[in-house]
Formats: sequence, C-alpha cells, structure tokens
Amino acid sequence: MGNIRQTSIKRIALRLLENHRDNFTTDFDENKNLVTKYTTIEGKVIRNRVAGYITRKMTHVHQE
Repeated sequence: MGNIRQTSIKRIALRLLENHRDNFTTDFDENKNLVTKYTTIEGKVIRNRVAGYITRKMTHVHQE
C-alpha cells in the first residue's frame, strides 16, 4: 500500500511542479532547498513532505 498524503501537500507540490518543473530533480536534499526558496513554508515537517512528494513525482517521470 502507498502513503496517503494530505491534499494541501499535494496541491503545493503540484503547483510548484507547474511553475518550476525544470529546476526540480530526483535528489531529495536539492528539492528541499528549492521548496524553501520558492515558498514561504516555515515548518520543517511540511517542507520535507512537499519535497518528498516532488521527489517521488520526478522519479516516476524519469522512469517512464
């Protein structure tokens, strides 16, 4: 079974991918820094969840 993510995390991540897809990679640490750069998210947990979701999406894109 997969992980269930909050709708708000998915919404933020998908909006970031719409606007900045070329900048994100399959590297979680790099994506963490980019999420901090492009958003005003202050919480570490939310930032990490958004970065993790983006990393997962980018990994699936590269496998196809």
